[in-house]
Amino acid sequence: QVHVVESGGGLVQPGGSLRLSCVASGAISSIYAMGWYRRAPGKQRDMVATIPLNGRSLPNYGDALKGRVTISRDSAANTVYLQMNNLAPEDTAVYTCNAFTSQGTYWGQGTQVTVSS
Repeated sequence: QVHVVESGGGLVQPGGSLRLSCVASGAISSIYAMGWYRRAPGKQRDMVATIPLNGRSLPNYGDALKGRVTISRDSAANTVYLQMNNLAPEDTAVYTCNAFTSQGTYWGQGTQVTVSS
């Protein structure tokens, strides 16, 4: 089993930046990719970005924050980061990390990001 825990959410002003972190634990060797998703109030969940952990493939970005977001990994720390820039009020959502494994997908509890002045 895999556990993922997110951190780094909070309140940020429009135009600001945030970096979210996601730490994985448990059956680390079974993880082949990790990702970030978000769900705004009353809306469906959107993919923000995913990143393979094999180091040979490129990250994949969804339309939600494209051009304003970078996903990266620290394999030694079992951590994936989401750097978000030039945030807007419509980016307010719960941001959730997941880990893709051969046994299934494991989700974290999510971290709230609120963009407001």
